[in-house]
Amino acid sequence: MTLPHTGRALADAAPVPYWLDRPDRPDPLPPLTGPRTADLLVIGGGYSGLWAALLAKQADPDRDVLLVDAGTCGWAASGRNGGFCAASLTHGLANGVDRFPDEVGELERLGRENLDAIAATVAKFDIDCDFERTGELAVAVEPYQLAGLADDAELARRYGHRVRLLDRDEVRAEVNSPTYLGGMFDADRVAMLDPAKLAWGLRRACLHLGVRVHEHTRVTGLRADGPALHARTAGGSDGAPGSVRARRVVLATNAFPPLLRRLRAYLVPVYDHVLMTEPLSPAQRDAIGWRNRQGLADTGNQFHYYRITSDGRILFGGYDAVYHYGNRVAPELEQREATFTTLAEHFFTTFPQLADVRFSHRWGGVIDTCTRFCPFFGTAYGGRLAYAAGYTGLGVGATRFGARVLLDLLDGGDTPLTGLDLVRRKPLPFPPEPVRSVGINLTRWSLARADAREGRRDLWLRTLDRLGLGFDS
Repeated sequence: MTLPHTGRALADAAPVPYWLDRPDRPDPLPPLTGPRTADLLVIGGGYSGLWAALLAKQADPDRDVLLVDAGTCGWAASGRNGGFCAASLTHGLANGVDRFPDEVGELERLGRENLDAIAATVAKFDIDCDFERTGELAVAVEPYQLAGLADDAELARRYGHRVRLLDRDEVRAEVNSPTYLGGMFDADRVAMLDPAKLAWGLRRACLHLGVRVHEHTRVTGLRADGPALHARTAGGSDGAPGSVRARRVVLATNAFPPLLRRLRAYLVPVYDHVLMTEPLSPAQRDAIGWRNRQGLADTGNQFHYYRITSDGRILFGGYDAVYHYGNRVAPELEQREATFTTLAEHFFTTFPQLADVRFSHRWGGVIDTCTRFCPFFGTAYGGRLAYAAGYTGLGVGATRFGARVLLDLLDGGDTPLTGLDLVRRKPLPFPPEPVRSVGINLTRWSLARADAREGRRDLWLRTLDRLGLGFDS
């Protein structure tokens, strides 16, 4: 049943991402027109592409790097997410243990180094993105979830994580919600940040180092051109044609329809939706506590993630993971009233003491998910192109690591990164339509059913577990 104040709370929410709805956002850079050449062409101006361009230029200042994006840098997933920058490269330790048991210790070490390197880059280039090493608090909201938290804590300690289990009173002393029954605090493997400002800061750093960046430039085709690759482009509002001939190409388009046909079997674009509140008053802040500013997530299959911003708003997202038939991606799918209503109801259930809070923004965005829930990598055109995709909502941090892998792959030699199973192995592909849509929707239904049945997984979910397939929100 819809709470009586939910409609009022949503009435004035702007249908745009809060992070991107700012007067201080950078002016767009001119689209590419005419023919160009480059040593390295980067297709996509989200985190993956920006990190690849930045790291390439840092490694070799003489390398001619050109980056293009169909919109503006950071306009898609990189400017729409919750701002959780995690050390994990495998979408959580448990997923890493299940899929890469022989190297998960090394992946955990690399993930921690990667997070430290992101912090160092933010400091080096003076990127004002509210980067905070707050840690993350996982909360149990059903009694059966407490045992899962205890198991997670034991596993985390085995790999050297600084975690602490909290009972009901301890967790509510951190963040005051009547729904919390316990929690697990991971002290140092998650940072919180402003995602759009990170993207804009990386863009500025790329420009400072001499990367050529063209926005509103869509790549419409790729072909081999002797020892190089030739990319056709369409730029600006009139679709003016252009082209780039490059020795090497990084493909960093993630959830969007790929230029490589082979990627279509491995990727599913899933829509995630988010609400942002107006700034809380001092009395409202006192009512919930949250003085340590941790990122939060509950532990159901259909989970919520939420955090508090530098100006005292609460971001509240997740739960639904919506797939549209045929891998459809379109601007009109970013707004989904039923999901926003559900999120608002869940917000007020979590924080009934904030019943008078209103939402200022509501938006959606596409997550690039794959069957192993963490990134995969590959090359094409005889090793002249490298790609990464499948971050499944945990790409704020892992994309920097992914960019390192891509540059190693393009260099062509064996490195400690290219030898990892994470890099060498592909996830299992999704089936074609209509089986794909039927399977995804059946999985969503089964996950919701498991949440309602104290976590008990039905035959369908158990079968997916055995096959190494899955779908998660």
